[in-house]
Amino acid sequence: MKILKIDHLGIAVNSIEEGRKFWGDALGLEFEGTETVEAQKVTTAFMPVGESEVELLESTAPDGPVAKFIEKKGEGIQHVAFRVENIEEALAELKEKGVKLIDEKPRMGAGGAKIAFLHPKATKGVLVELCER
Repeated sequence: MKILKIDHLGIAVNSIEEGRKFWGDALGLEFEGTETVEAQKVTTAFMPVGESEVELLESTAPDGPVAKFIEKKGEGIQHVAFRVENIEEALAELKEKGVKLIDEKPRMGAGGAKIAFLHPKATKGVLVELCER
């Protein structure tokens, strides 16, 4: 598996507009608009930082994964995403190594990326996303 870089940090927020007040207005990160991913019950907003991005995540449903995260842990870092060269090969390698996966096959995420999540029980409590763009 070849990890190319940290692709983005996913930040769970109650409101993207409120999140922009800090990440955009205070820190000066450029807001690139929003995208809703119905299958994941989330609206996202990406803000570039060098070669990586901050992704604000607002739930579109009370039973969505971001809403459940905020309910348990409050707003904050929800996941770290690593860009990989080949997501199918990366998932096969991790499965072979006995790493517990949430997604055994990639699915479509924001921005047309192929994504898959590793189970936090395998990563000492960190939700890790792999993405291929």
